[in-house]
Amino acid sequence: MTSFQRIRVKGLLLTLSGLLLTACTEPEPVLQTDNPASARWYSDAQVTIGAAVFAEHCAVCHGSSAEGTVSDWRQRLDDGAFPPPPLNGSAHAWHHSNAVLLQVIENGGAAFGGKMPAFAEVLDHTEKLAVIAYFQNYWSDEIYAQWMQMGGPD
Repeated sequence: MTSFQRIRVKGLLLTLSGLLLTACTEPEPVLQTDNPASARWYSDAQVTIGAAVFAEHCAVCHGSSAEGTVSDWRQRLDDGAFPPPPLNGSAHAWHHSNAVLLQVIENGGAAFGGKMPAFAEVLDHTEKLAVIAYFQNYWSDEIYAQWMQMGGPD
């Protein structure tokens, strides 16, 4: 695919995602237009904020660059729980909408077989979205496009 075709596809994805977002009743997350080069829902400022929040609250389990800390995140631990998965696009986080990712951050990972604690009372909504922006920033354009095809931010 040529650069021109990629730009057209990104523009189409941005337009379609914007239309989908305006049709939804829930106002968050909102497609950010101040980062048109990447055509992603988040801004560079959100990634910067998310990097700090991630480093403080998430990196110890998910790795400093969201790469994970275990060799096989699908292999249950001795206690039967799943280890923290990578969030950099190499595991399953990209299969989930931002709404589901926010639920996991809010309520913890027990519902998914993990041990992640709940951050409902630790992080505000802006920080939670910034954390998602931070680790999604590691996703390749191909993974991000697949995520958008699966429903993206909704």
